[in-house]
Amino acid sequence: MKYGILGDIHANLSALRAVLGHFEREGVEQVLSVGDIVGYGAAPRECIELVRSVNAIVVKGNHDAACVGELDLRYFNNYAREAMRWTQSIVTEEQCQWLASRPFTIDLEHCSVGHGTYRRPELFDYVQSTTDADPSLDVLPTPVCFVGHTHVPVTCLRLRDDPLRTAYTTDTEIDLTESLKALVNVGSVGQPRDEDPRAAYAIFDSERERAWIRRVEYDIEREAQRIRAAGLPSVLADRLFLGV
Repeated sequence: MKYGILGDIHANLSALRAVLGHFEREGVEQVLSVGDIVGYGAAPRECIELVRSVNAIVVKGNHDAACVGELDLRYFNNYAREAMRWTQSIVTEEQCQWLASRPFTIDLEHCSVGHGTYRRPELFDYVQSTTDADPSLDVLPTPVCFVGHTHVPVTCLRLRDDPLRTAYTTDTEIDLTESLKALVNVGSVGQPRDEDPRAAYAIFDSERERAWIRRVEYDIEREAQRIRAAGLPSVLADRLFLGV
């Protein structure tokens, strides 16, 4: 099975369309999403509907939870809070019900999906070190779990030849035949923060037991104009050009 994994979309319609176009060309059979379809960007309704139209399997991110009133906006910075209040004002009731019904994690035949962590995903903790990854790797029921949340691609894994140590790699090709368990952060479709403004996503081939982090250019100017036209903070548009 060939999976295409969407990192945090954050209502960036141009980036999402670009990534889905690559999925089609790469022969992706099942689309997965690590959540945060909404937040920051100015096309939440359109992104929700586009993700649904490709029958993606979707978990709930912290911005999705905030949109439906499950997470207090005090946990957000001022820009994220303003964007979320705007988002809440324009998404439909049916879309909110759909977001609310998303699970925190999903276990599939070949992999698992979460937003920030696999263990206690409802806390929306960040995996920023191998120590942060350990609790999830300890309980992960499948060989690999795909996550996002930090917007920075990185893989934490336990290798077969050294199972007691958690290692990490920023390689864009991950050979999962060498690992017992792996937590793969696929980065962000709509708001990368690794100083590379291109949309990030992952491809996972379960038969070959390999995953790849891929990047694709998209029309950043168009999406920045959409953000400004909505009256959202200009910093949310400006940061797209920098990948921060």
